[in-house]
Amino acid sequence: MKPAPFEYHRAADVDDAVAALRQADDGKAIAGGQSLIALMNLRLARPELLVDLNPLHDLDYVEPRADGGMAIGAMTRQRSLEWSALVAERCPVMAEALPLVAHAAIRNRGTIGGSLAHADSGSELCSVALATDALLRVHGPDGDREIPASEFFLGTFTTALAEDEILTEIIIPGAAPRTGSAYAEVSRRRGDFALAGVGCVVSLNDDETVRQARIACISVGSSALRARHAEDSLTGSHLGEAAIRQAASLVSEDIDPAGDLHASAAFRQHLAKTLTGQVLRTAAGRVR
Repeated sequence: MKPAPFEYHRAADVDDAVAALRQADDGKAIAGGQSLIALMNLRLARPELLVDLNPLHDLDYVEPRADGGMAIGAMTRQRSLEWSALVAERCPVMAEALPLVAHAAIRNRGTIGGSLAHADSGSELCSVALATDALLRVHGPDGDREIPASEFFLGTFTTALAEDEILTEIIIPGAAPRTGSAYAEVSRRRGDFALAGVGCVVSLNDDETVRQARIACISVGSSALRARHAEDSLTGSHLGEAAIRQAASLVSEDIDPAGDLHASAAFRQHLAKTLTGQVLRTAAGRVR
């Protein structure tokens, strides 16, 4: 199919893009276009205006931060992040998840900002943002504001972004000492949307107890989500097999998967539990 008619605006800078979106009754920013164009071709999305962010080359970067983390421009291509030595060093859970994002051709064009702003419930990068406690910087008519990833994803394709705001930067905090992470998912074929996916970041105290655990799941709710009950059960415990099994069993308290042609709700529940145990065991091994 072909998209419905629309106007096109090539943004000169971030403020120009924001102004164009503010003037339109139904405007959409386009970066890589790997999600939006597909929806437009099916006429599931019918924006009257597309604001092209591709000229905004100053939003294409990966930079180290003094706290051991990094700052990523929203227009950075997923493939660039996949190949980045800095990402591999400072955010290994992202490096592990990126090769599982669709196919290489899509990662060549898709941007990290576009993936996060689209907020698909099956987005690996959304779960990485949650697992790393990322901070998302957005720009609008009133300037910049920062939104924690935990407050950014509101529901199905819905975020805390206002209609005239643009995501400009993703800040990944530096990991605490003695931190391990892991990501795993199950899909019918490589490149398909995950039937379920789980990423985790776990930090230990010197006495081997868990200082902090973040567990983020995809494809088991209306958006990527944190498994808070499982996280809370780990805090203060020794990250052994008993604690891991207990945390995995509690994942069902926070997820609400839907059944479809590819997997039943019960199977997605089972996958989320199994994957949680898997990534926690892997992360524990990487800490030690």
